[in-house]
Amino acid sequence: MNRLDRLFETLPKRVDSVLITSDANRRYFTGMKSSAGVVLAFRGKAYLLIDFRYIEKARETVTAAEVIEAKKVYPQIAKLLLAHDAKNMAIEAQDVTVSRLNKMKKLLKGFDIIDTDALSNAVNDLRMFKDDEELACIKKAQEIAESAFESILGFIKEGVTEREIAHELERLMMANGAEGISFETIALSGENTSMPHGVPSGKAVRQGEFVLMDFGAVYNGYHSDMTRTVCVGQPTEEMAEVYEVVLKAQRAAIEAAHAGMTGQELDSIARSIIDEAGYGKCFGHALGHGVGLDIHELPNAAPYYKKVLNPNAVVTVEPGIYIAGKFGVRIEDFVILTENGCINLTKCAKNIISL
Repeated sequence: MNRLDRLFETLPKRVDSVLITSDANRRYFTGMKSSAGVVLAFRGKAYLLIDFRYIEKARETVTAAEVIEAKKVYPQIAKLLLAHDAKNMAIEAQDVTVSRLNKMKKLLKGFDIIDTDALSNAVNDLRMFKDDEELACIKKAQEIAESAFESILGFIKEGVTEREIAHELERLMMANGAEGISFETIALSGENTSMPHGVPSGKAVRQGEFVLMDFGAVYNGYHSDMTRTVCVGQPTEEMAEVYEVVLKAQRAAIEAAHAGMTGQELDSIARSIIDEAGYGKCFGHALGHGVGLDIHELPNAAPYYKKVLNPNAVVTVEPGIYIAGKFGVRIEDFVILTENGCINLTKCAKNIISL
């Protein structure tokens, strides 16, 4: 049973067909990376409509769907809907723009366009469970990122700028076999580390400062995500204290993490430790998020996420404390959730490192 078959098993019986339009989901169901194309699927049969730029590659690689060269996409979709006696078509409501929806309704008159969240939610649920092939790609992406981290430690020193650190991390990941980077690399130093998602600047690293790096590699479409905070020279007593609180919170959450708990429960384990230490107001983001073909996907480990975390979900565990105008600390690993606990995919050291 392929992924499209499993998708239809979760959808209401009244859904005759689905249209997959987002880049990540098109890749998820066909195994092929492209910036264009749609998957039109029925129960037991699927089609990839893709333009001339990708047609040769698609015919060589795609096995889950019949490949058709896209010329006039909507008339082609209408013809296939008629051939399969489909009365309706569910779309990715979380991806399709209002403009595109209006165009569909205009050019596919006579067919019911199901524009609720039913399809998007079903795909999101399916993607939360990572199979062995997906996990292998995620592990490889993490190995690439960790190798870059080990190398960057010899590069960071007083006088090097945040942008130089970010660029070097990205160069190392690409040199180590990354398909791309998971997101724009974050490399911050000193007082800038108090901004959780600050943008690397021309600021030079100074002695006695923290350097916070949040980065990841992409391998075969799958992302990794990690954060480490290191110190150039020796940290102050306050810096060391905050670091240890964050580390304690992260270790406790990883120790407790397992499938079957809610995302809210996992978040609260780390958050309660930071609260008890007096830094609750300095931890303003969620503990973690899912990782896969997208760098941020479901499930979440967050105060608002009351759904149960499923087995084989890959979730980040990234508590942080950010003291405005002074410094911040974040430590991030990501784990595979199992029935009995979790498997930590992040292997590099996280005790405080002084360079």
